Amino acid sequence: MDTKLTLSIDKEIIERAKEYARNKNTSLSNLIENYLVSVTKASSSRDNEITPLVKSLSGVLNLSEIDSKKSYSDYLNKKYG
Repeated sequence: MDTKLTLSIDKEIIERAKEYARNKNTSLSNLIENYLVSVTKASSSRDNEITPLVKSLSGVLNLSEIDSKKSYSDYLNKKYG
């Protein structure tokens, strides 16, 4: 059963949210409902959430510049060589 909800949100944010919803072919109500569903899921799903620290580290390394096979080979040579 749907229930009406009144929110007080900055006008500029509402306009941006409406535009976003329009671009996603959905309603603002549906967008907000889906958001609330996602943030209120059972705590077991929150265990898999990425922490702010991990998010801040995302993109720090450029893995395309790292030759992992050579790095591992160098590590093994140093350890056992």
